[in-house]
Amino acid sequence: MNRLLPLITILTLTASIPLSAMAEVVQYPVDPTHSQVVFSVRHILANVPGRFDEFEGAVWVDPKNIEGSLKVSGTVQMASVNTNNEKRDGHLRSPDFFDTENHPQLTFESKSAKKKGDKYVLTGDLTMRGVTKSVDFEVVIHGFAENPFTKTPMTALEMTGTIDRQEFGVSFSKTLETGSLLVGNDVTMTVHIEATVAPEQS
Repeated sequence: MNRLLPLITILTLTASIPLSAMAEVVQYPVDPTHSQVVFSVRHILANVPGRFDEFEGAVWVDPKNIEGSLKVSGTVQMASVNTNNEKRDGHLRSPDFFDTENHPQLTFESKSAKKKGDKYVLTGDLTMRGVTKSVDFEVVIHGFAENPFTKTPMTALEMTGTIDRQEFGVSFSKTLETGSLLVGNDVTMTVHIEATVAPEQS
């Protein structure tokens, strides 16, 4: 009978461990050469696109338990904004918008993930101009595979969300004679991520 006690103890302890703690979570560093951070905002009538050319981040996920493990963290260098117009980009870097001299980075740190149909809703803290707000991103997981070049695990996903720039202190505004805004308040952000485990990490 005493011989069974160690086995019973092990089984009891194992049963008490949350499944999330037992998950095989893998860290996938973002590959910036195959990823994009883009945005669009209304200018009078049309949505004008832009992007940030310098960023880094990582994805943590267990492919067998995405909802219970998915996490995304990233940092964007705001001075790398690119709308294919140097004058406009200079204005975006100014205190009217991003104030990149005093607030050089935008950061995002996810807190939870919930499955929604065949997609996921990723909730986390987004910080811009020194203001942190909880935001939601709709996430599509494109899949998991072996990178043919590094021979290590890789994944790809797409994140889309909308923020109100005024809530983050990006308050430049001008009302036209028609009553509409020169620049809209809602900014749609889309992050295309391809992430691969580094060979030395595998």
